Amino acid sequence: MSAGAIVVAAGSSTRMGSAGDKTLADIGGEPLIARTIDVFERCDAIAAIALVVSEGNRDAIAALRDNKGWHKTLPPLIGGARRQDSVRAGLDALPPDCDWVLVHDGARPFVTPRMIEEGLAAAAATGAAIAVVPAFDTVKRIGEGGRVVETLDRSELAMVQTPQVFRRDVLGRAHAEVMVDVTDDAAMVERIGIEVRTFAGARSNIKVTTPEDLLIATAMLR
Repeated sequence: MSAGAIVVAAGSSTRMGSAGDKTLADIGGEPLIARTIDVFERCDAIAAIALVVSEGNRDAIAALRDNKGWHKTLPPLIGGARRQDSVRAGLDALPPDCDWVLVHDGARPFVTPRMIEEGLAAAAATGAAIAVVPAFDTVKRIGEGGRVVETLDRSELAMVQTPQVFRRDVLGRAHAEVMVDVTDDAAMVERIGIEVRTFAGARSNIKVTTPEDLLIATAMLR
């Protein structure tokens, strides 16, 4: 089984405000994206990494790639207008012998080799699997004017993370057939009728989106 990873770091970081580009933000002496990529570089299950970035940070990340000596990571690719466009660019760039593909948020630096390996194992059954954690909070559906419509059964709910793992032909077909905007690749795969399995993510596998998240991530490293 040969697997490739698509690490998506092409967002605009608008919710970071004056903190700037989260991709290059310092976390414990390392850029955030470096901590993410280092995990995939060290993982024996991963043969190649397509790193998808924005036009604004491509040069800095290319220099980081050279300085770190990442040997699995391809030269940075420019992402598209939507997340799924960025993933498609990464998919097209991976070597053809990568039969399995992991899609991961560049802003989740606490991914572990265990998640990667368990994700590949879980996806073997149907060709698709996603990392999840239980929904511990009460979740309510809200209608017009802030009115509570219903309280959802949280035993049936989960919070979705990355990595998400797919057989390459499944992900390729989903990207070819689904044109509507989606929030993750699993939603595309669901739309083409493929069963998506789950595996255990981790509460620590946070996505850095705001300056507060950056403080939490730095504290976690301590």
